[in-house]
Amino acid sequence: MEALNPTRIKVFGVGGGGCNAVNRMYLDGIEGVELFAINTDVQHISSLSVPNKIQIGEKVTRGLGAGAKPEVGEQAALEDADKIKEILRNTDMLFLAVGLGGGTGTGAAPVIAEIAKDMGILTVAVVTKPFNFEGPRRAQVANEGLERLRDLVDTYIVVNNQRLVELADRNFSIREAFRMVDDVLSKAVRGITSIIVTPALINVDFADVR
Repeated sequence: MEALNPTRIKVFGVGGGGCNAVNRMYLDGIEGVELFAINTDVQHISSLSVPNKIQIGEKVTRGLGAGAKPEVGEQAALEDADKIKEILRNTDMLFLAVGLGGGTGTGAAPVIAEIAKDMGILTVAVVTKPFNFEGPRRAQVANEGLERLRDLVDTYIVVNNQRLVELADRNFSIREAFRMVDDVLSKAVRGITSIIVTPALINVDFADVR
């Protein structure tokens, strides 16, 4: 039996890391949400399986990435603010999956969060901080990005990539490490959304979460 007024939940993967996480959610068969991959890098989003692919900042980046510059990611999102607003119509809850430290995710996510906030949408950011091997500059960019994002969302979850690998009691290749991060982000979003969209003996509805 379907709910009369199902909660309309969308998940935006923003930037390369966020898009990879959303693609993992799609391949995992997450239910009850709409998934969107949002990036400046058209080649990257074209390689993903998730159906909803949104290119932003075509004029700013000409279909390339943001070059690890958050200011470029910010401009890309501002360029397509109307497109983002249109996608966010009829949305009750938004998840932002973002790999902080790069250009598009770090720069565009706060713009998207602010749009959602102005539209009265409950917004949850699920973000990652970089691995140590990605360097101090990327870590600094991530910290600055989180400082900006945290004031624009209702709540946020931070996954420390380096700590995640340290807690896993074995050596990882770089590819395996990033895949594990995608899996953690997928499970985090699935865990929260399943509370809302899956019927249970003790019912938790969207009003309770809000």
